[in-house]
Amino acid sequence: MTLLLSTETAVVLAIVLPIVALIIGAVAGIFVFNIYRNKKLGDAKATANKMLEDAVNEVKEMRKTATREAAEQLEKERNEQERTLREKQSNLSRAEQRVLQREENLDKKEQQLDKKSEDLEAQRKSLTQKHADVDKLKTELAGAQSKILEEIQHVAGMSKEDAKARLIDAIRDEAKHDAAKMVREIDAEAKEEADKRAQKIVSLAVQRCAVDHSAEITVSTVALPNDEMKGRIIGREGRNIRALETATGCDLIIDDTPEAVVLSCFDPIRREVARIALEKLISDGRIHPGRIEDLVEKAQKEVDVKVKEAGENAMYETGVFGLNPELVRILGRLRFRTSYGQNVLRHSIEASNLAGIMAAELGANVQLCKRAGLLHDIGKALDHEIDGTHVSIGVDVAKKYKESKEVVHCIAAHHNDVEPETVEAIIVQCADAISGARPGARRESLDNYVKRLEKLEEIANSYEGVEKAFAVQAGREVRIIVKPEVVDDVKAMYMSKEIAKQIEQDMQYPGQIKVNVIRETRAVEYAK
Repeated sequence: MTLLLSTETAVVLAIVLPIVALIIGAVAGIFVFNIYRNKKLGDAKATANKMLEDAVNEVKEMRKTATREAAEQLEKERNEQERTLREKQSNLSRAEQRVLQREENLDKKEQQLDKKSEDLEAQRKSLTQKHADVDKLKTELAGAQSKILEEIQHVAGMSKEDAKARLIDAIRDEAKHDAAKMVREIDAEAKEEADKRAQKIVSLAVQRCAVDHSAEITVSTVALPNDEMKGRIIGREGRNIRALETATGCDLIIDDTPEAVVLSCFDPIRREVARIALEKLISDGRIHPGRIEDLVEKAQKEVDVKVKEAGENAMYETGVFGLNPELVRILGRLRFRTSYGQNVLRHSIEASNLAGIMAAELGANVQLCKRAGLLHDIGKALDHEIDGTHVSIGVDVAKKYKESKEVVHCIAAHHNDVEPETVEAIIVQCADAISGARPGARRESLDNYVKRLEKLEEIANSYEGVEKAFAVQAGREVRIIVKPEVVDDVKAMYMSKEIAKQIEQDMQYPGQIKVNVIRETRAVEYAK
């Protein structure tokens, strides 16, 4: 029993003791928490009090700062307002002074106007009196003039209208004389200045572009090793010479000329093909129709290569690039073309260089002038194949191969077929004339030369008052001696211009022709 109680007591104690310990611990924890909480509350209150005190102090400081800044801003605005007020007062003072000054000026002007009005009134009265005097004088003058005219008509036996007409005629003659004199002086000055400038440019261009002399040919001569070769060229019953003429389109002239055969053809390309083929036949020795056809074909290819090379060399020599390849080939054909004995390709190159030099001196388009100068005679390469003048053919060819309008115009105008409209067209004209007119450039036949001189003298002698006319300096000048009693100085000047115009219209000639009209008056007396 006792043991049982002890066990129950132990169990109760085992249950009660932990609970009691737990309660005690809880009470102790609550106590400790309260102590800690109180401490934290105290610290928080202290911190809050401190922050409140700091905030109060900061507010006080901010209030002082704001008060001070407001006072300063107020002071600043007050000063600004005072300054603005002073300026306005100053402006008002100046405006008031200006108004006062204007009032004074207006008073002065009013006084001056009053004075001028008085002066004008006095002048008006004076003018009225003068008008009356003038009217009176006019009346008297009209009467005196009528009397004078009546006396003049009575003395001179001439009416007023006749005298006026004679006076007008005299004045007109005097005005014509003065105008002609002035024109002559201006013309002389302009010619002198233009001649100096032109001589400088032309001499410079010619010096830089001199080329060899050339001779006009429409035939080619082929040397033979011996006269026996003539028979081999002719062949049995003439079959070889017929085959050669048929293949080349050239005429072979075999005459008594020793060791030579002449090739005649107006087409220079075909003549060159025939020459090369004949030389190859003579070298080869095998002359028969089949061999002739083969060598003519080879010669044609060789000439085509030479033509292309000649066109390309002309481009490089003149510095003109960008031409159509077909146009280059046509240009190369001019290597075998002559005009008045002058090689046309060399003439075109020379004209291109001359045009470029003159364009550079005058400030014109250098490349355009060089290109047009090189192509200006391109039509001569085809004038044996196409109907028309070489100018029209050249224009068509240039248009076909897309040359510019400016180049086409220069080609069309270089012989005045159309009126030149640009400086470059005139420069190309001049370059063409200089290249053809320089000494040794061209050669005319004797008959053409004599006919040209006779035509010059015939044109000059057709004018009234011409006593004698002479074509001198190989037809580059015509000297005309006029009768002084028929042709005066003014008429002589006009005559020279008219003759020059007629020569330009009626004749074709290389270069230019100087028309020199000479009028002289001789006084002759004999001492006895």
